[in-house]
Amino acid sequence: MASFLRRPAVRVALYVLLVAYLASGPVNLAVHQPSLGQALLVLPIGVIAFGACLWVTLHKTTPARDALLLVLALVGGIAMHLIEPYTGAAFFFMVIFVAPYRLGLRQAIVLTTIDITVFPCVSLWWGLEPSAALGMTAGLAYSAIFTYGIWHFYLTRQQSAEVAAAQAREAVLSERTRLAREVHDVLAHSQSAQILHLEGARMLLKEGGDPALVLDRVERAVRLARAGLEETRRALDALRGDELPLMERLERLAAEFRVTTGATCVLSIEADLDKLEAEARLAVVRTAQEALTNVRKHAPGASVSVTLHHVGKWCELEVRDDGKVTGTPVQGAGGGTGYGLVGMRERAELIGGSLTTCAEEDGFTVILKVPA
Repeated sequence: MASFLRRPAVRVALYVLLVAYLASGPVNLAVHQPSLGQALLVLPIGVIAFGACLWVTLHKTTPARDALLLVLALVGGIAMHLIEPYTGAAFFFMVIFVAPYRLGLRQAIVLTTIDITVFPCVSLWWGLEPSAALGMTAGLAYSAIFTYGIWHFYLTRQQSAEVAAAQAREAVLSERTRLAREVHDVLAHSQSAQILHLEGARMLLKEGGDPALVLDRVERAVRLARAGLEETRRALDALRGDELPLMERLERLAAEFRVTTGATCVLSIEADLDKLEAEARLAVVRTAQEALTNVRKHAPGASVSVTLHHVGKWCELEVRDDGKVTGTPVQGAGGGTGYGLVGMRERAELIGGSLTTCAEEDGFTVILKVPA
């Protein structure tokens, strides 16, 4: 319907009908005058009302100017009705049709009320037949109800479009945040381990260490780089909706941790993984990945246990390490307060879960709870 009304031919036809409708009143006013002099005397009233009504209908200006033009149109219609009954009726109706779209709601209601009230008063004062005057008044009232109903529908639709646009912008920002989190998780996991081995190789070269040990460190860094590239590909697959089973991904993380550090990583899964939503599965994988990465960075050589089990309506992931320095617990799996820990907590809260960390005498623990 809206596209049909926007067609040039349709719009021209509507403008012609509008002009003819508004011009009919002033023309009838002049025609019904007994002499040419009287016709020329009253015609400016109709012309002013015609011009004001046509201008405010076709051109939106400031609310104050629109209000003035509508008042002129209404006063002109009243004057025409006083001079020749019903010749100003078109302006009574046009003020009702235009007011809610050009004025504030309160101003529009006031002007519409005056419009509907003045017409029967003038008609009765003129001595017109009450039934005809009341019939016209009912038509004005019906037009007001119809117009304000359409205006409310238009306003509601506009507000819904604005809300939809705001939600779309929020969705874009949320997706950007999610992508940033994914990039961080993948890069932090692979590159931190690479840096660890390359730094070890640098120290060995600097101190004249065994070339075989240096080569071993470099080869491990190369393997990690390849694994990081593969993990990046898997992350992109997950973003597209293609992902490996959760158990296989956790097993790969545990195996990679053992190969990289030479330390023990015990994996225990006692949960129905099919019940987890995609976002919950991703949160479990990323939290386990980040926790193991932090163990390598903050508690090198520490053994780790990764446990996944159901607790009531929740699925709980626990990553516990035994990393420590004499007399001082080390921030192992949950070490640091940077983007990694913040990202894990944000990821959990976004799906209605939670993440807690705990430093103990014998290590550090990260516990993730997601809806199951």
